[in-house]
Amino acid sequence: MAEEAAEKKLTFKDLGVVEELCLACERLGWKEPTAIQREAIPLALQDKDVIGLAETGSGKTGAFGLPLLQALIARPQRLFGLVLTPTRELAFQIKEQFEALGRGVGVTCVVIVGGMDMTQQALELAKRPHLIVATPGRLVDHLEKTKGFNMRALKYLVMDEADRILNLDFEEEVDKILKELPRERRTMLFSATMTSKVNKLQRAHLRDPVKVEVSSKYQTVSKLKQYMLFVPCKHKHMYLIHILNEIGSQSVMVFCSTQLSTLRTALMLRNLGFTAIPLYGKMSQNKRLGALSKFKARERSILLATDVASRGLDIPLVDYVINFDVPMHSKNYIHRVGRTARAGKAGVAITLVSQYEVEVYQRIEELLNTRLEVYPVVKEEVMVLEERVAEAERFAKIEMSRLDEKGGRKGGRKRGADDDDGEGSMGVRNRINNNKNKNNNNNNSNNNRKKKKFKGRQ
Repeated sequence: MAEEAAEKKLTFKDLGVVEELCLACERLGWKEPTAIQREAIPLALQDKDVIGLAETGSGKTGAFGLPLLQALIARPQRLFGLVLTPTRELAFQIKEQFEALGRGVGVTCVVIVGGMDMTQQALELAKRPHLIVATPGRLVDHLEKTKGFNMRALKYLVMDEADRILNLDFEEEVDKILKELPRERRTMLFSATMTSKVNKLQRAHLRDPVKVEVSSKYQTVSKLKQYMLFVPCKHKHMYLIHILNEIGSQSVMVFCSTQLSTLRTALMLRNLGFTAIPLYGKMSQNKRLGALSKFKARERSILLATDVASRGLDIPLVDYVINFDVPMHSKNYIHRVGRTARAGKAGVAITLVSQYEVEVYQRIEELLNTRLEVYPVVKEEVMVLEERVAEAERFAKIEMSRLDEKGGRKGGRKRGADDDDGEGSMGVRNRINNNKNKNNNNNNSNNNRKKKKFKGRQ
């Protein structure tokens, strides 16, 4: 069915989308429906529960957003629809798309996620918006604590990236939310894979759902060039910097496995003069959104991130993805490299593999059913960077210690590479030198005092 539709070059109007929303699609540059949209939209417009299985970047937001908005236009109502997402960034992105699609019909939408002021969110909920986009944990907080807030009249529920919501141990929160919703509702569930948890959720809470699947196996797009590079663990930063020097000013996402690795690498790159900014879970929500907006606006050319940025986010014009750490879960590789080569554009993905990551990397090649090419580098050119990188690593370590020390003090304000203070390696060097000078002055004063006391005793 999907192949036949593709051959006929169906438009959104052919799928049954109303004129106002077709015009909104044109304004967004959506020229024709994607495969998941061609399959899911007609079924959703027939008031059926839908399970959509599709990879990241396949147009799922449009697949559930257009039917939801069309139902709202037909039956206007406050607190009409709820979209649950696994991450805060994805929630804000979905809100942006809802507002862009529904601008002409006056749709109101709020985001309810952690890391933001609950009182302000309660005020927004009191205005009874048409749509709520939320992460499960914070929504449960409001259902339990915000007086007068309930969703008993809700008509539409969407769970986006359902497999990840459940993998992040939100199962208990999702159950609490579903108990608060009316049985008479339409439900759409979108997921990359049909896990046992997703299947259990489907059986318990969807009524005669229709399943649509546009990708039955894990694969990357044809315009993505993929490389690997086997490097000693202790030289990983050197190889990363060598590659970044070759890339120049192009837009790069660097994925690290932990928040610590993300921040440390960002500080090191900043010390070497790169315009790098980190994105990880423990940053405040405003800083996370700020990091994303700066990267999208090309104010920063390098975004270092954990897997919090690997799925769902639509960041245009990412030229390179570098896996500084090999992802522990092979499927996360697909999501990471899916940040580049989007919407028909070309892209490059490079994975650095240390001696400790060989087994994990081999599982990725098994998943892809292919062997990646080796990224060409000249070892001698990399080793030239050894001294500079060692110095930058030392400064990053000192800065990390300072952040830990400040974080431990009561009322101390944490600062890091995500602060927009323009401080690079010179700023860190100056502070270190100032501290050294202070220490030397203190030592001299102490020595002088000791000499005086000794003279007095004579």
